Amino acid sequence: MKIGIMSDTHHNLKAIDDAVCMAPDVLCWFHAGDNIDDADYLARICDKPVYAVIGNNDFPSEGDNTVLVKLPNCQVFMTHGHLDGVYRGVDSLVDRASEYSPNLIVYGHTHRGFIKKYKDFVVVNPGSLSQPRDGLAPSFMVATILNNKIDIERFYLENYL
Repeated sequence: MKIGIMSDTHHNLKAIDDAVCMAPDVLCWFHAGDNIDDADYLARICDKPVYAVIGNNDFPSEGDNTVLVKLPNCQVFMTHGHLDGVYRGVDSLVDRASEYSPNLIVYGHTHRGFIKKYKDFVVVNPGSLSQPRDGLAPSFMVATILNNKIDIERFYLENYL
């Protein structure tokens, strides 16, 4: 099973289109905020389930700050990250998410890609599809879940440099 993960799209619909084309075999998409309207657009163009949370730039939009999604062989906890102080690290986020026993924790907000594997779970930030801040091209991730193992691949939109 493969799931797509994106965040911080900030109304760059062309980048969303390109990400969907680059990952046609995902079961569903996770959008970790900024902007929630982009998650609605994503759902319309890909015809797959889309799970989304609001971010700090989504005010006054309505939506969830966190979601917990149970997929076959994987439980995903997602939040934007601004309420967990992720610029200072992921410890607060991991502490809060751990009470739900996730296999995968997804966040955004920093516009910087991040992958850290712990004993029982993986924490990822796919970077930003519109405004990366890590010196790399705009990006998203695909998580492949097989036999209770999670592998993460980061994809770059090179033509956006």
